[in-house]
Amino acid sequence: MKTLLVLLVTLLLGIGPALAAPATWQIDPNHASVEFKVRHLMVAYVKGVFTKVDGIVDADDADLGQAKVSVSIETASIDTNNAKRDEHLRSPDFFDVGKFPLMTFVSKKIAADGGQLRQVVGDLTIRDVTREVTLEVAELSPPIKDPWGNLRRGATATATINRKDFGLTWNKVLETGGVAVGDEVKIALDVELIRK
Repeated sequence: MKTLLVLLVTLLLGIGPALAAPATWQIDPNHASVEFKVRHLMVAYVKGVFTKVDGIVDADDADLGQAKVSVSIETASIDTNNAKRDEHLRSPDFFDVGKFPLMTFVSKKIAADGGQLRQVVGDLTIRDVTREVTLEVAELSPPIKDPWGNLRRGATATATINRKDFGLTWNKVLETGGVAVGDEVKIALDVELIRK
């Protein structure tokens, strides 16, 4: 009787038997995007993306507040649609990809509300400098089954950082005042997760 009651409650809540226990979700690197934008010459934004992203999310839908997130991004995978600028961003002036090939994010605290993730607070490390960053989660979709039988779900989140906090200090002063590159960087993450 108790087992039947648990099953009934689980089905009514829409969790489903596949999600009734903690699960490990792998970021699908073919369907993951870490985009950013930063002010250029004080007048417009330059946008870019890191194309090589890997990571794990351990989550129990019954208690999302206990979820754990771990992500790594290859710094050399930066792409701003301008080869010369990308090479400069890979150089020691910015990411110094030869010395610091990865940037990482590891969660420390999760805020969840009504079965939905709201914030993921964690340590972001760039150029061996670690600072606490808060990801504002816009969505953690319910899982679906893809055509190959895998369980998938999506997540979308945003954050804003100051690049100088991570040792990304290169800049040039403009003759008219201001600087070539803004300090504030807006980040947007869109990832698909596959249940392991």
